[in-house]
Amino acid sequence: MLQGTMTMTYTISDLAREFDVTTRTIRHYEEQGLICPTREGVNRVFSGRDRVRLNLALRGKRLGFSLQEIRELFDLYDVSQDERHQLEAFLDKLDRRKALLVQQREDIEVMLREVDFFAAQCRRLISQAPKAAA
Repeated sequence: MLQGTMTMTYTISDLAREFDVTTRTIRHYEEQGLICPTREGVNRVFSGRDRVRLNLALRGKRLGFSLQEIRELFDLYDVSQDERHQLEAFLDKLDRRKALLVQQREDIEVMLREVDFFAAQCRRLISQAPKAAA
């Protein structure tokens, strides 16, 4: 971390270490426009804002949001003077994500019951089959 006059800056290695991601991941997020470091020669210099945005992007990914959805939220934040509008948009995305996850959980439960059913049938057929001579 580099201490400026009043601003903390970070190298790509600082952020990679802090958030336990690769520098390649950070460069990809930069390419996607989620963070915008400045350059000092060939080195990227990340601001506190970049650090916060990277943290939020990583959280969004853990929640299952696409980079496009994360970018939409960032864009809304960047242009909106109304935090309520941004929060409502985020809440809408969260509600849709939760509905998708609930549906996926229900689908998985159905599949697990089917696996159990077929496994029980196989076990029953095996137990009824004559033993093969060794």
